[in-house]
Amino acid sequence: MPNYRRWFVPGATYFFTLVTENRVPLFAGEIARANLRTAIAECRQRWPFELNAIVLLPEHLHMLWTLPGGDVDFPRRIAWIKRAFTQDWLLAGGAEQPMTDSRQHRRRRGVWQRSFWEHTIRDDTDFGRHLDYIHYNPVKHGLVTCPHQWSFSSFQQWIERGVYAIEWGCACGARKPAAITFADLDKTAME
Repeated sequence: MPNYRRWFVPGATYFFTLVTENRVPLFAGEIARANLRTAIAECRQRWPFELNAIVLLPEHLHMLWTLPGGDVDFPRRIAWIKRAFTQDWLLAGGAEQPMTDSRQHRRRRGVWQRSFWEHTIRDDTDFGRHLDYIHYNPVKHGLVTCPHQWSFSSFQQWIERGVYAIEWGCACGARKPAAITFADLDKTAME
């Protein structure tokens, strides 16, 4: 088993990946998407952070967060979001995946994979590459042919900020976009 350690840097920006248990496509439905929005918003009220970017796919999500100066407690925030979402999801009649006796004994629910992946953003270039990864992810997974076609991401906000042109990574019509690869990124945090 690898000796994995999280890197806690006060006030840093982090890239996160959260995955549903058994990759069940919970977020294909509006109830789950609304529950997740609520959980993230309530978490931000309790423990502020800047949500720089997000993409929500049917069975996982990626986010970029910047914590307040001096703050390193992203695990508490992730745990709270997962717990709040799970409670609301189950109250709304959402299903959970079967769990082993051992997992039930540890009070686990069958909604999220146990852990999450994070990467501490090193510099502006690293931020930009992870921002691209987030916004290109629906294309990578074959859900759309262009990032602007996926409504469950922050791509439109970044177009409005002037960071992206609407045709970035786009294959609409007869366009042939330049190949977008992410071989330089740490694959341990990618899904």
